[in-house]
Amino acid sequence: MKKRILFSLVLMTMPVVLVITAAGAPLAAPGANRWHPGYEPLKAQVRQYLAGDGATYGIYFVDLESGQSFGINEDLPIPQASTVKVPIVLYVNHLVAEGKANWADRVAYQPATDYRAGAGALQFFATPGQTYSLRVLCNLAITLSDNVAKAMLVRHLGAEDIRQFMASLGASHPNLDGGEPTTARDMAIYLQAVLQLAREHPELGWRMIDDLSHTIWHVGLPGQLPPAVQVAHKEGDITGVCNDVGIVFSTHPYILCILSQGQQDIEAGFRKISEISRLVYEYQERVYGSRGG
Repeated sequence: MKKRILFSLVLMTMPVVLVITAAGAPLAAPGANRWHPGYEPLKAQVRQYLAGDGATYGIYFVDLESGQSFGINEDLPIPQASTVKVPIVLYVNHLVAEGKANWADRVAYQPATDYRAGAGALQFFATPGQTYSLRVLCNLAITLSDNVAKAMLVRHLGAEDIRQFMASLGASHPNLDGGEPTTARDMAIYLQAVLQLAREHPELGWRMIDDLSHTIWHVGLPGQLPPAVQVAHKEGDITGVCNDVGIVFSTHPYILCILSQGQQDIEAGFRKISEISRLVYEYQERVYGSRGG
C-alpha cells in the first residue's frame, strides 16, 4: 500500500495527457456475430488452475462478438474494493449525456465528510473548500483510484441516486462501500454499460474507456498480455481481497471480471489474476484462430 501511495504522489506531479487509442473504433453489440465459439474447455481449464487455491473466486466472461458467456461463482457476493468506482463514474457520464450535469461543474472538498486514506493523492493535496471539476474527480477516481475523489462524487451526486442507477442496470448488489459486496456478473453489467455509452455517446464512453486503459496499476488483467493489447480495467484491493474487472480489446474483444477473497498475499493474488487473464486471452485467440477469422 505504501508503494501505491508514493506512486500516486509522483503521478500528481506529472502533466495529464489524454491518449485516444485505436480502440475507439465502433464496436458491434454483443451477439452480432452468429458464430458461437465454445467456452466449456476454457472454463474447465480455469477451474483446474484454481483447484486447491485457498482463496475464493468469482469470475465472469463475455465474448463481445458472439455474446457467449461463462462464469465460475459469478453470482457469489465478494467485497468490491475500488471496482465500485466504475459504476460511480459511469453514472456521472450518464448525467452529462442527459444534460443533467456538466464536466465543468465543481465540487468543494469538505474534509469532515470527504477525507479518505489509502489510494489516491487528494488526501495529501486537497485543502478545505478547494474545488475540483467533475471531470477531474472522475479521472482521479479511475486512474489513481482516488478515495477522496470517490467520496466527493458520492456526496455531490447522492448515494441513493447512484444506487438506483446501479440497480436500474440490473445489478443485484448496488452497494457503494468498498467493503460491501458485488458479484462478477454485476461488474460485467457495468462494463457492458460502459460499452453501450461508447456506442451512443462516443465522446463520453471512449473517454471513460481511455481513463480505464491508463490506470497507474496495470498488473492484474493486463499483467501477462502482450503490451499492444489495450485493457480498460479497474483494479481494487482491501485486506484479503483483490479484484480486477475490465474490457480486453484483443483481436476478438471480451469482458473479464475476476473477484477474489481469502487472499493471504495481495501481490500474489494479482499474479493469479494475471495468470487467469493469460489463459483466457490465449484461448480466445486460439478458438477464433481455429475458425480462420
